[in-house]
Amino acid sequence: MLEVISTSNAPKAIGAYSQAICIGNVIYTSGQIGLDVYGNMQDGLEAQTKQVLNNLLAIVEESGGSLDSIVKTTIFLTNMNDFGLVNDIYSNFFKNHKPARSTIAVCDLPKNALIEIECIAMKLD
Repeated sequence: MLEVISTSNAPKAIGAYSQAICIGNVIYTSGQIGLDVYGNMQDGLEAQTKQVLNNLLAIVEESGGSLDSIVKTTIFLTNMNDFGLVNDIYSNFFKNHKPARSTIAVCDLPKNALIEIECIAMKLD
């Protein structure tokens, strides 16, 4: 059964998509950029990365998952030279939990964001 997920603890979708979709016990989030819940873009890569990760966690938790139930992330960066900083922030966020991950360089992101991350997680029983 398909379930559309929406939470006020993350920014509203800025296009024709849902924050997340659950099918069974699998959560698929849409990509998140560094917007706060009011739609304001955070300044700089560090602030955007932290905001993106917090947005993802809020969506996953609303869906019935947790930080430790995130199994896969995909990171989109507008500058691959930023990989080291993003990796440090990402490592501190996930601590000992290490989801599978892909990182892709892109030429541009919505609202001139510097980073976008999407994830797949599992609902907790």
